[in-house]
Amino acid sequence: MALIGLIHIPMARGSRPVYVISIAASIAGCHPRTLRIYEEEGLVEPVRTDSNIRLYSDEDLQRVRIIRYLTQQRGVNLAGVKMLLQVREAADLLRELANAIEEADVATDMSQRTSPIREL
Repeated sequence: MALIGLIHIPMARGSRPVYVISIAASIAGCHPRTLRIYEEEGLVEPVRTDSNIRLYSDEDLQRVRIIRYLTQQRGVNLAGVKMLLQVREAADLLRELANAIEEADVATDMSQRTSPIREL
């Protein structure tokens, strides 16, 4: 079972929190208590309304699918999942930094090529 297939389910709203816990659990294929446990363990952070209702986004549900894959298919415990997700986030940050540095280098190279060279 490929992880990519599990997490690439197109949904309309992305990071906008719209699903209450019962609907989110149904979409993610788990019990609402499972989502509460993931929240208690710091694996998912749903938005809370003023009346303290949890709202989940499609990105949250994607993260839940990853957690469920790691725990059920790969046998990773929740502490291990937390560590893996932290490593993933760090890798994403490093990738963003590398891209930003590369873009800055390209911009610098382009400006050096287009600026006239004056000889004295």
